[in-house]
Amino acid sequence: MEKKYPDRNHGKKAKQRLKPYIVLQYLLRNTDEEHFATGKDIVAYLRENCDIYAERRSIYKDIDEINEVNWMLENDETIGNAVKAIAADEYDEEKLVVYDKSRKGYYVKNRHFQLDDIRLLAECVNSSKFVSRSQAEQLIDKICEFVSDYQAEKIITDAFVIDRPRTTDTALIYNISMINSAMSHNIEGEPHEPEKISFHYMKHSMSDNGKRVAQRKGEKYIVSPFRLMVNDGNYYLIAFDDKSQKIRTYRVDRMNGIGYAGEPREGEEQFREMDIQSFVKRTFSMFTGDTEYVSIRFPDYLLDTVIERFGKKGVSYSRLDDKHFSVFVKVDVSEPFFGWLSSFGKRAKITAPRHVVEQYKSYLDKYHTYTSKFINII
Repeated sequence: MEKKYPDRNHGKKAKQRLKPYIVLQYLLRNTDEEHFATGKDIVAYLRENCDIYAERRSIYKDIDEINEVNWMLENDETIGNAVKAIAADEYDEEKLVVYDKSRKGYYVKNRHFQLDDIRLLAECVNSSKFVSRSQAEQLIDKICEFVSDYQAEKIITDAFVIDRPRTTDTALIYNISMINSAMSHNIEGEPHEPEKISFHYMKHSMSDNGKRVAQRKGEKYIVSPFRLMVNDGNYYLIAFDDKSQKIRTYRVDRMNGIGYAGEPREGEEQFREMDIQSFVKRTFSMFTGDTEYVSIRFPDYLLDTVIERFGKKGVSYSRLDDKHFSVFVKVDVSEPFFGWLSSFGKRAKITAPRHVVEQYKSYLDKYHTYTSKFINII
């Protein structure tokens, strides 16, 4: 019987099969429009770090294959067509990795994300109040894997120049994941019927040294989740509330102990019929109150400010005279709305309807009386 011996070259062959992948990862991490790698650099890296011995000619072949496979996947084509396309690409427009003759080196040119894209994403993560400092650092590290190490170092330095107030609640990401799962129609490839969630809704209590306590005397909220959204750096859930039978919003960072209620979601018709843009604008811009159409006069130089507040869709702007314009807009008439308007002093004036004008006058009288008393106390 013939005696079998182990293949002493098996480990080396396995490493050789990995060589094109390792070459690609090396180029992704170490090259960009300002940093290049020669065939000699790559050969040295493979030998010193991966125990892979290669010739420069094999590196050039690996790079050709990397470009061909990348083109095939990006264009959903056959490898045969990819080989032809890359061979005909005279100006390197279709190649992932290109050769710079002046620098005599290779670099990754066509990444999925450009440097400015990743910088913007990193800054968005860093500026989000609902992401803790440690989570922000981890997320930015992951995002920066899409650019070279040189670019990542600069992005991370830029991203942490300014510190911002942010949550210390590391459970927020878990809450978001739970809500998304509850709203999903498909989980891990299996059909799923969107369902209700339950949670305690927390608030700070002065009677307990500012600690958070559950509202409704500890009774759990049961709601049907429909939409997650971000406003002013905070995550909110738009949901149909079982108790009030209305669409409401909830701060996700104030939700504690989220769980599946085990009941199908309700409120589909109410959510489908609502004007989501109008709802969001009223809820987050002016808070709640009686919804009214009002006319407000402003000087021309406040036009940008007013458009930023109300937008243009469903809002009417008209010329009053050579210095003033009028906006006719649907708002929730409430103290927060009056507070925003009063910040402009005499420059802003409600002109209609009459009963809202009177409400605003009452608000200003009350505010003036309150501030006068406060100033006298001081």
